[in-house]
Amino acid sequence: MRLATRHGRAVLVSPDAASLVDVAEVSGGRFGPSPRSVYDVWDAFVDWERNASIDFAAAGTPLALAELGAPSPDPRQVFAIGLNYRDHADESGLDHPTSPPTFTKFVGSFAGPVGELVLPAATVDWEAELVVVLGRRAERVTAAEAWTHVAGLTAGQDYSERALQLTGPAPQFSLGKSFPGFAPQGPWLVTPDEVADPDDLPVECRVNGEVVQRSSTKQLIFSVPHIIEHLSAVLPLLPGDVVYTGTPAGVGGTRTPPRFLREGDVVETSIGGIGDLRQVCVDSR
Repeated sequence: MRLATRHGRAVLVSPDAASLVDVAEVSGGRFGPSPRSVYDVWDAFVDWERNASIDFAAAGTPLALAELGAPSPDPRQVFAIGLNYRDHADESGLDHPTSPPTFTKFVGSFAGPVGELVLPAATVDWEAELVVVLGRRAERVTAAEAWTHVAGLTAGQDYSERALQLTGPAPQFSLGKSFPGFAPQGPWLVTPDEVADPDDLPVECRVNGEVVQRSSTKQLIFSVPHIIEHLSAVLPLLPGDVVYTGTPAGVGGTRTPPRFLREGDVVETSIGGIGDLRQVCVDSR
């Protein structure tokens, strides 16, 4: 199943990604219209969708990526994991963590899969990431059962304004990564059963067509199940919550000399089996 958000309403995407249907309309008002309300009753929604006969050709409307928002646009909690690929920790000159370093990206930074990225400063960096959306409350769950609490997966970018992020004496990770548009996600949520191996998904970022990041989620230090186990041992994870899982090597700030985004740059992010994001950089200064 592919679930997306269009103009703030939950929509189902056809298998060929050519059209979509409004969840509230095709379910006769049983589910939706808000995405949050769908995640809150995720098990019932999945059961309904599996047995529904949806004629996308007759009831659907053409899909336009520019009309889509983040698949879970108003989560109660947002988590982001840092230094979760060994090669990224290495390029940052930092030790490999022994537990997942965790921060947040504020919901005001959320955006859909395509659009403009307004650059607030001269030190904005890219970070391609797999993003997880919870479908069931997870409290003290084990890694072995963690996938049963996941609604689905989507592609994300953890754009970062490095100057603010690294301001001392206490770094400002959450603020530096939460300017408007700094958390694009999409183009839709894909349920884990729709991908060949949810623990081994290709991750790639391109800037102006040049590949700057290429890896796989099998290279994560802390896998998705272990992230959920770790977080849920501290506090309950709620339906619709969003988890950014970390980025591989290839970010701009660790290059010699550092490379940051400029006006006119086009950033494309791909997660195999899920889809692509595309932002065009514009300068606000």
